[in-house]
Amino acid sequence: MEPVFTPAALDGRSRARAGTIRTLHGEFPTPAFMPVGTRASVKAVDGRDLAELGAKIVLSNTFHLMLRPGAELIASLGGLHRFMGWDGPILTDSGGFQVYSLSGLRRLSEEGLEFRSPYDGAKFGFTPERAVEVQTLLGSDVMMCLDECTPYPASRAEAEKSMAITLGWAERSKAAWRPDTGLLLFGIAQGGFYPDLRARSARELAGLDLPGYAAGGLALGEPREAMLEAAEASLSALPDKKPRYLMGLGTPKDILDGIRLGADMFDCVMPTRNARNGQLFTRAGKLNVRNARFKDDPLPPDPGCSCRCCRNYSLAYLRHLQAQNEPLFPRLATIHNLAFYQDLVSGARKSLLDGSFMCYYNEFLEAYGQTPPD
Repeated sequence: MEPVFTPAALDGRSRARAGTIRTLHGEFPTPAFMPVGTRASVKAVDGRDLAELGAKIVLSNTFHLMLRPGAELIASLGGLHRFMGWDGPILTDSGGFQVYSLSGLRRLSEEGLEFRSPYDGAKFGFTPERAVEVQTLLGSDVMMCLDECTPYPASRAEAEKSMAITLGWAERSKAAWRPDTGLLLFGIAQGGFYPDLRARSARELAGLDLPGYAAGGLALGEPREAMLEAAEASLSALPDKKPRYLMGLGTPKDILDGIRLGADMFDCVMPTRNARNGQLFTRAGKLNVRNARFKDDPLPPDPGCSCRCCRNYSLAYLRHLQAQNEPLFPRLATIHNLAFYQDLVSGARKSLLDGSFMCYYNEFLEAYGQTPPD
């Protein structure tokens, strides 16, 4: 298989890097932020909006699409790209985290997972092989191995057991994967919040020689310092010549720190979910349009932003839409927040290419109202 990741620039003061990742549905530049379309839809926007905003790859979820409408149905309609009207790359999360979140509705064994559907209570079995089969039916450009998410807090013994299950599932996923399809399979490093287990998990996964890798099991309520330590332990032990995906971390500072630590790909529901709740991301920090001070504000959310929302609408208008529950509000707010996130990673890439990443990192955080680390 040809190399999936092509480096373009390395930062001399951190592990940050820029590059290009090749998939069956085209290449995309890194660092990259993937808008989340869990059920084959990025809420409030369509594929044309996403392309206009600069998104090159989107994320959907195997677990939810397997349950409704079903992978076989999507395959019969031409695959996930045609189904959702998006012709760029798609990554599908395997669904391990979603099954983990079902808590009392699931049962775990080394063989796989058993769970009851959150939709209708029907009983399902989910194995690493089935996860690969479903993602192949969907036609996912990047498929994720099924993993077992370690809760926080967890004992070392629990984290080690979970790590071992995840590695075994990755081996079985590789055996079920067909490289000749052109679809890429990524493994997921686990290990809880024990840095040595994190590093060991990453090294053992690297031995499988998969097209790419991810650090999972983060942002589960742990202190931020523990999260960054676990992320660094995973990322630093993953191969330099393969894509590195930091799963589920979504604040602007988290993404910049992930880039600094060497991650190439990111996803989070934060920009879309916060938009629906009235919160907008700007270069000067977050703002909530519910605030009374915006009632007669003629300015756009972010004067430095060139998105469709900021080019055409005032904060006063957006506050009016939100207060009246107008459907236009979540659409405009989502467009703005996704534009902010795409600008964040494209700005990081530009700074990497011209050798000024740490200046970009520090200046962004200062403007955003957060003090960069020493």
